[in-house]
Amino acid sequence: GLLPVELFVHRNVGNLVIHSDFNCLSVLQYAVDILKIKHVIVCGHYGCGGIKAAMSPHPHGLVDNWLRHVRDMYHRQQAKIDSIAGEAERLDRLCEMNVVEQVINVGNTTIVQEAGQRGQNLAIHGWIYDIADGLLRNMDVCVTARAELEALQAGR
Repeated sequence: GLLPVELFVHRNVGNLVIHSDFNCLSVLQYAVDILKIKHVIVCGHYGCGGIKAAMSPHPHGLVDNWLRHVRDMYHRQQAKIDSIAGEAERLDRLCEMNVVEQVINVGNTTIVQEAGQRGQNLAIHGWIYDIADGLLRNMDVCVTARAELEALQAGR
């Protein structure tokens, strides 16, 4: 129900925000610096094929290089994830963890940091979409200040 100018979208495999991805950073910079947006929404989805591929020990070709960031996060959190019963539930938890990780990555970009130094009001939200029921869920992850970002990083 939004008008064409009310939503600016960037998408990629695994919903990743990587400091060397100039495509993603260009979109973010344009949205923050030129459009003066007030909200950045990092929206993942349950059952994400990219996240599932990152959890797999089997090779998937070139995309494995891109998904290395997720695989590294998975290995850091593997004991916590593996303690969850059920493969689908483990995948869903990693999808959620990835959203939080990408909220942190957005917050750590020079674009967001400089916006904060300028006093620009900007909130970074973490949401996740459930393809099974069509519902969008707020993960109660919202960063509006450096202290909130640091607390989120410490709690991951």
